[in-house]
Amino acid sequence: MLASAQETGAVDRNLALEVVRVTEAAALAAARFVGLGYKDGADRAAVEAMRRTFGYLHIRGRVVIGEGERDEAPMLFIGEEVGDGDPDAPELDIAVDPLEGTNLCANGINDALAVVAMAEHGQFLNAPDTYMNKIAVGAVAKGAIDIRRSATHNLAAIAEAKRVRVADLTAVILDRPRHDQLVAEVRKAGVRIRLISDGDVGGALATTDPATGIDVLLGVGGAPEGVLAAAALRCTGGDMQATLQFRSDEERARAERMGIKDHNHVYGIGELASGDVMFAATGVTDGFLLRGVRYTPTGAETSSIVMRSRSGTVRYMATRHHFEGHPIYDRGGQPR
Repeated sequence: MLASAQETGAVDRNLALEVVRVTEAAALAAARFVGLGYKDGADRAAVEAMRRTFGYLHIRGRVVIGEGERDEAPMLFIGEEVGDGDPDAPELDIAVDPLEGTNLCANGINDALAVVAMAEHGQFLNAPDTYMNKIAVGAVAKGAIDIRRSATHNLAAIAEAKRVRVADLTAVILDRPRHDQLVAEVRKAGVRIRLISDGDVGGALATTDPATGIDVLLGVGGAPEGVLAAAALRCTGGDMQATLQFRSDEERARAERMGIKDHNHVYGIGELASGDVMFAATGVTDGFLLRGVRYTPTGAETSSIVMRSRSGTVRYMATRHHFEGHPIYDRGGQPR
C-alpha cells in the first residue's frame, strides 16, 4: 500500500508540471495575434491549441469552468472531456481560460494570460457565467478581509496585517463605470490604485508575490475568473471572498439550476476552490508576474508559473521552444 501511495503522489507531482504544457501551447498560439486587433482570432487560436494539448495529458478531465459565453467567443465548453481518457488516468475537474484578457492581447496591452486549474471532482464552485464581487489578498493578509464590510475597513485591516500604513497599499481594480464609487472610496483612503482594463485573474495572482507591489484585488469581475483566481490563491496560502452579482432573472434561474440557492451567500476561498489544486499560467503579454511570449528565429520563449496547493510549491518556468519537429506546433509556431 505504501508503494501505491508513493506512486500516486509521483503522478500528481508530474501532473502539476505537465499542465504547464497546456498553458504554454495556448499562449504561443494567442501571441501571434498580439496587437493585431483581432480578439476572436486570438481566443480561437488559444482554445484550439489548449484543446489539442490537453490530449497529451494522462487524465480523464472534464471542463467545469469554461470561458467565452458572455461574448460568444470560441470556448472549451462546460462538460467537455479532455485528456487521453485512459481508464487508469486520474479523473479531474478542469477550470480554464485559454486567453484571460482577449482585449489585452488584441491591443497589445499588458497582463494577457493563458490559465488552467485542475482539482479532484467537485472541488471547484460550479460558478454560473455571471458577475462576482471579489476581494483577494496574499498570504500575509489571510483572515483579515471581510467582503461584507466597506473597502475602507478592509484596507485598514490589510494594512494592519501587513504592518504597513494604509497609504503604503496598492489595490488593483478593473477600470469600469460600475467601480466609480469604489475607486473614489479607495482614493479617499489614500491607497494607490492600478486600474486594469481586463484580466482580474492576473490582478489576483499579483497579490501572491510581494515583488509586484500589489496588495489587494477589489471589485466586480467574472465569476468563472473568480474560481480560477481562488485556485491560484489556494496554492499560495492567500485569501479570497466573493459574492455573485446577477444581472438578470435569467442568470438567477440558471444559477439555481446549477444548485445555487442562496443568492447572497459569501463564498470563502475554500468554497471557491478546495482539495488538492494545481494551477498554471503562461504570459501572453508582459504582466505583473510573467513576461509575454518572445519569438526567436528558431522558436519562442515563454514565462510561466506552476503551483500546487498540497505542497505550496510555486515554480517560475522560463522555457525555450523549438518549433521544428515539435509535436504540437509547426515551424511557424502555429498549432498543427
